[in-house]
Amino acid sequence: MANESLKKEERLFLYLVSTFKTSAMVSLGEMENPMTNKKDINLEQASYYIDLLDMLQSKASGNMSEYEEQMLINTVSELRMELIRKKPALDFDKKTSEDASNGSLEEK
Repeated sequence: MANESLKKEERLFLYLVSTFKTSAMVSLGEMENPMTNKKDINLEQASYYIDLLDMLQSKASGNMSEYEEQMLINTVSELRMELIRKKPALDFDKKTSEDASNGSLEEK
């Protein structure tokens, strides 16, 4: 019975991590939003999900199996790298858009 409970807890933990990861990937524009069927980028929301996973990692430290811990470390690292990769591109797109609306882009 205790072994079944542990397996259930491990499955629930992995599901929780997977849920936050999926939400972060949607916010990073890597997956379609199931509500809108569009890929939109919301870095603030993505950062929130990454922070939740990071907090979970620090609070659960010492209470996870090695597999759970590595999965969480890899998930947080992967999402952080994607956030870092997206931010400069999004900042550039915003600047270009602002420049275009202000008429400061030259016609070629």
